Amino acid sequence: ESLVHPAMLKYAMSTSSDSSKSNNGPRSVFIGGGGELATAREVLRHKSVERVLMVDLDEKVIEVCKEFLPEWGGERVTNDPRFELVIGDAYAYLDNCTETFDVMIMDISDPIEAGPGIMLYTQEFYQHVVKSLLNENGVFITQSGIADGIHPESGKDCTSFAAIHNTLKASFDCAIPYSINIPSFGSDWGYIMAGDWGHGDSRLNDSNSNNDANADIDSFVSIKPKVIDDMISRMITDLDDANSNRSACRKNEDVLTYYDGISHLRMFALPKPLRYMMKKDQRIMTKENPVFMF
Repeated sequence: ESLVHPAMLKYAMSTSSDSSKSNNGPRSVFIGGGGELATAREVLRHKSVERVLMVDLDEKVIEVCKEFLPEWGGERVTNDPRFELVIGDAYAYLDNCTETFDVMIMDISDPIEAGPGIMLYTQEFYQHVVKSLLNENGVFITQSGIADGIHPESGKDCTSFAAIHNTLKASFDCAIPYSINIPSFGSDWGYIMAGDWGHGDSRLNDSNSNNDANADIDSFVSIKPKVIDDMISRMITDLDDANSNRSACRKNEDVLTYYDGISHLRMFALPKPLRYMMKKDQRIMTKENPVFMF
């Protein structure tokens, strides 16, 4: 939920001057990685979505998850006519892709030296996204690793959250970092969404738009909880039950388990030590100078 829904709603807010409209959500969505199918499951819950293209390297992971973790998506996702699965390397696929998308979600492995995903964190890749792959007002979002503000005792910075943020800021007009606590990971985990919006949304907080990227970020980060809650109620359905028993569907404030207007404010309120560390970090990730998490 935390990876998918903020980006999907941000797109809807950026494409309409009236947040009460129900038909302004994203229609085309790309997912890089996402083999467990939960990311696609959440995307498909958005009523506006017409096409989801997912490119994942490991077909075996997908098959295992379908068999043993069907609640994460399973055949409800793979049998959805809006969903297309491509087995392959996401970086190579996008390098030759001629299709464009409203939202691009990178649910990929961390930028580790021996991992397959490092090129998907580079400035060159992000610039390719801006130039060739993302529609107007589109939203790009990536998982960004550990988002803790405390260095390990060794003093070695094993995180890449700030470096990914810097790289996205150097490639897009706006880059918005946020985090949530994931108990099974043993830490807060970071996400960063980015786009070339560059304008303030006056309708969100009764403030005047000043055509400034920082205003756009501030308006989304501090959005009134009721605006988020109303959009969730209007735009998202319960994929689990929608095809079998519509009367049993969760709806309104219960349609999502975690994300709502109040949770949104918490997610985008980064703790002071983390903000301090990010301010000091000047690294940008390129092909020639990658930043490895480990």
